[in-house]
Amino acid sequence: MTDSAVPDTAIETADDPHTGFLKERFEVELEFVQCLANPWYINFIAQQGYFEKPEFINFLKYLQYWKKPEYSRFIVYPHALAFLDLLQHKEFRDGMKTVDEATRVHGLQYHHWRWPNYQDESESSPAVSPTKTNFNASNSGA
Repeated sequence: MTDSAVPDTAIETADDPHTGFLKERFEVELEFVQCLANPWYINFIAQQGYFEKPEFINFLKYLQYWKKPEYSRFIVYPHALAFLDLLQHKEFRDGMKTVDEATRVHGLQYHHWRWPNYQDESESSPAVSPTKTNFNASNSGA
């Protein structure tokens, strides 16, 4: 295991007294990352003030390791990784405090699921914008 506390493999199998702890940590972090696929959950944690805490912002940066193939293969909801990327931007975090923005993002997510090949002409920029989410251009690892 490295100093960054990220397991060397997705689930370590060595006969080690810390294996149980690492497995539990892996499962808890996986569950949290997958919760990020829900815009209403992001809205909830934004309203609770978590995005104002530097420790939490650092935690979101730390969770970026889930985008590596050896970890992302465990992700069931790929939008979680797209939202994890968007949460690296203060503008997105601030916007998600409002019900209106959460509703807008939820609508975009629904339309992406419903029509995955549809590209809205108003979102012609290929880059992900923290203030105007374009799920078709996001690097979700899916």
